[in-house]
Amino acid sequence: MEQSEVVKRVVGILTEAGEIRRLLEENVDREDLETDPSVVTVLLNETMPRISVPEDASIEEVATLVGREVGGAVEQLVGAFTLAFAMLAQVHDSGQTDVTSADVLQDLALRAEQIGSDGPDEAGA
Repeated sequence: MEQSEVVKRVVGILTEAGEIRRLLEENVDREDLETDPSVVTVLLNETMPRISVPEDASIEEVATLVGREVGGAVEQLVGAFTLAFAMLAQVHDSGQTDVTSADVLQDLALRAEQIGSDGPDEAGA
């Protein structure tokens, strides 16, 4: 999965979490909220590689194989959540009261869309 797509999915998860938080602040006794943990599970299933482990592999070989194969996917996910956190923290720390977390996440999603459409060579621009 491309990093821009991972970022957009992370933005979706954080946006949904923010909306649930907002609704709970309005009425803490709400029972009608759809808190679907499968959104995170789907993202994990889509980003984590399928690993074939040889039957005769030792524990050390399995650990090395899993670490090598899963490492890149974990880096993608951590990178996307870290980017979102850093952008939200920057706005918070700057004291900007006219910018909401939803605004920051929307901007991040738009930037990810631009990076995805520009291709990997333009990602650093």
